[in-house]
Amino acid sequence: MSYTLDKYRNIGIAAHIDAGKTTVTERILFYTGISHKIGEVHEGAAIMDWMEQEQERGITIQSAATTCFWKSCQINIIDTPGHVDFTIEVGRSLRVLDGVVSVFCGVAGVQPQSETVWNQANRYDVPAIIFINKLDRIGADYFAAIEDINTKLAVGRAVAMQIPLGESESFSGLIDVLTGKMIRFYNDDRDMQKDVAFEDAPAEYADQIKSMYATIVEKASEADEVLGEKFLNEQPISLEELRQGIRNGVVKRQLFPAFCGSAFKNKGVHLLLDAVVDFLPSPLDVPAIKGIDVKTGLEVERRSSDKEPFSALAFKIMTDPFVGVLTFTRIYSGVLKSGSYVYNASKETKERVSRLLRMHANKREEIKEASAGDIVAVVGIKEINTGDTLCDEAHPVLLESIDIPVPVISTSVEPKTKADYEKMVIALKKMNQEDPSFNFTYNHETGQTEIAGMGELHLEIVVDRLKREHKVEVEQGKLRVAYKETIQKTVDAEGKFIKQSGGKGQYGHVWLKLEPLDRGAGYEFKNGTTGGSIPREYIPAVEKGMAEAITSGILTGSPVVDLRVTVYDGSYHDVDSSEIAFKMAAKMGFREGMAQALPVLLEPIMKVEVDTPDEYMGDVMGDLNARRGRISGTETKGSIQIVKAEVPLGKMFGYSTELRSMSKGRASYTMAFECYREVSKSVQDEIVAAAKK
Repeated sequence: MSYTLDKYRNIGIAAHIDAGKTTVTERILFYTGISHKIGEVHEGAAIMDWMEQEQERGITIQSAATTCFWKSCQINIIDTPGHVDFTIEVGRSLRVLDGVVSVFCGVAGVQPQSETVWNQANRYDVPAIIFINKLDRIGADYFAAIEDINTKLAVGRAVAMQIPLGESESFSGLIDVLTGKMIRFYNDDRDMQKDVAFEDAPAEYADQIKSMYATIVEKASEADEVLGEKFLNEQPISLEELRQGIRNGVVKRQLFPAFCGSAFKNKGVHLLLDAVVDFLPSPLDVPAIKGIDVKTGLEVERRSSDKEPFSALAFKIMTDPFVGVLTFTRIYSGVLKSGSYVYNASKETKERVSRLLRMHANKREEIKEASAGDIVAVVGIKEINTGDTLCDEAHPVLLESIDIPVPVISTSVEPKTKADYEKMVIALKKMNQEDPSFNFTYNHETGQTEIAGMGELHLEIVVDRLKREHKVEVEQGKLRVAYKETIQKTVDAEGKFIKQSGGKGQYGHVWLKLEPLDRGAGYEFKNGTTGGSIPREYIPAVEKGMAEAITSGILTGSPVVDLRVTVYDGSYHDVDSSEIAFKMAAKMGFREGMAQALPVLLEPIMKVEVDTPDEYMGDVMGDLNARRGRISGTETKGSIQIVKAEVPLGKMFGYSTELRSMSKGRASYTMAFECYREVSKSVQDEIVAAAKK
């Protein structure tokens, strides 16, 4: 059966780790008839967590795509990881989705990664509905969780749509405020829960339903002009008009309706599915995707229509042992057919699509064609990276790419046998193509291969995959922080490379200006030469020399960031000047200038949240201070104290073990990358001395 675009829902399930995203997805697959047995995360049997590492750890590592059907709608779902080390999986999924179900734990409320995910959804303007999960847990509070969301994330725009019946273990049903109907769950029998019975709500809830209904009408009226006019004129508003008003508010990201339940106990998922269909946008509801016309350089739009020229974004690359490289693609416009040719506007290459697949986690269903709104896997494209645009060669367009986070931690890996070295490099290249937040380099000074990623778990998974998937046994070195270097002062520097031999010599001469930029600005190169002091054909060589020079600073050999380099003068020799000479002169000038420009080391700072019982709070705060941490605030949730701090990554290695010891196993923590920050002179001296050793 084919569905019209207004019946498509491209959604993601996203949240903090352990809030229940994958469990929600598993229930959705069961109730929509895609799976006939519920896969449990804690048993390592979840359909969407198909990797061995996911099943063993009970966490999601790679985003997985699937398709299901509910109330005459096709729902394409991406289940994303909650662990901060795999944040790129969330970011690149949100980039191509039209809506998201943000899952929150009913006990913990807003947690660090749920905040990160929410900000990523803001970044890409993705509409969201909210599901407060785990209401069967002790301490769960639906209304407190919504208040927490409104305070920290939604700024008063999250609105309760249901009333839970009972708390914790006695949580037995819901009241749907819009209809005034009660849904009672009599037991946890999974087959019985496939059909939900609606009854009239008990009379004692009438006042609460009336009050909450009025709030929903008011919030929806603020987001919808037609509804707002009726509300101000005190005209009656039908249930259908109210639903449409809520939907319009959701699409504009001015309203976030909140639903509740316990996915593990099979409660509330049906109503969540109804909400996905009723309130999250179809591809037709969201603004047309914008891009740059490759031929003219002007901004153009591609509307969600089969009649528009083909355009799509490759948001994930995966290597499948049976079919090769899979390119997960969101089609924004036009039609893609199996066996056709596509143009990669990012690489300026043309490739043939050998097969099209609809994915269900790691299972595949072959299809002949896909059209606007579809999320499919393409087989046959060899040269492609995350964020590349695929389009019609006659109408080339370049869509906005995907933000790639910068790795903050590294380690060395060495194969146990020399014969395995080439195998290891091929495997690392594949993993880098799949996950651009992971990279690897060969260190010529130490003769070691270094891998870098977003955290300890990220690198642990990489090493584990080398052993299991690629059969390469490696020895891992000590974890190292990915420092960066920058400058604090504007300086002028001269670089002169002169080499005389028996025949033709080498001559390159440049004057450079090095200027510090704001933190996070990156690197800029400018050509400021006038009057032909350096011939135009040598400027690219100067730029290339600079690009190589900034990969290794003078303090610890770390990459240099947040500076602008301008070449503004120099000289050349008619016979002896060459590209290599100017490239060398640029490198010499850079090192000379950096030594004078007050170089400083930047270290990654992590946002840390520790949940601890009262009696250990003093020890936890004292320990964080000893790690050069800055306490940014504390919060109380029941008997638990939440300590928030910013701590250098270099001081957080082994923290989980020490925290367990300190709190007799009762405290826990989460950590996410915050920013790069300058280190003090004394700390810098220590780090530089250790690096030189």
